[in-house]
Amino acid sequence: MQSKAQAKWVRMSPRKVRRVINEIRGATAGEALTVLRFMHFSAAREVEKVLKSAMYNLIHAEKANISETAANELTIVEAFADQGPTFKRMQPHAKGRAFPIHKKTSHITLVLSDV
Repeated sequence: MQSKAQAKWVRMSPRKVRRVINEIRGATAGEALTVLRFMHFSAAREVEKVLKSAMYNLIHAEKANISETAANELTIVEAFADQGPTFKRMQPHAKGRAFPIHKKTSHITLVLSDV
């Protein structure tokens, strides 16, 4: 059985999130949590929240009979970060000019499976 969790509109560039996701793709949930806990990137906190959400979604699903101890053996089947909407702001500069500031967002998706 599979479980999917998403975090949308995370105020972080997808490129920064992808370097964290690439480290845990294909690992078990227990290993991934350990790796994320000791990563120094701020994106690791966001990915950890999504991973825990996917684990609890599968534990508490009525169709699946998975205990909390067996949840650490779940495998990350899919993990990706898509680009969300970009907030556009302007930074005032000298002589009446304005430079654009693009604040990027991302959508983080993780799919866990017990197979």
